[in-house]
Amino acid sequence: MADEETRDSGGGNGRVRRLVIVESPTKARKIAGYLGSNYIVESSRGHIRDLPRNAADVPAKYKSDPLARLGVNVEENFEPHDIISPEKKSTVSKH
Repeated sequence: MADEETRDSGGGNGRVRRLVIVESPTKARKIAGYLGSNYIVESSRGHIRDLPRNAADVPAKYKSDPLARLGVNVEENFEPHDIISPEKKSTVSKH
């Protein structure tokens, strides 16, 4: 679940609301009911972040690492080199 502050652009009152992203639309509706109007609850309809699918998807800062194609840093406790899935970029940039 992601949680981020966002400015309310709907009512024009400029109040800050928290953005909560969950995978399931059903969960999003249920959580929104609990949290109330100070929160925007969105559904991603699946994973937002994933490991790179190919060499072109590897983040630029890891391109010099010969093992970056694996999608994890094997020398740093298998830290993931995760990316925002291309099909989810519009969901992430929405707010």
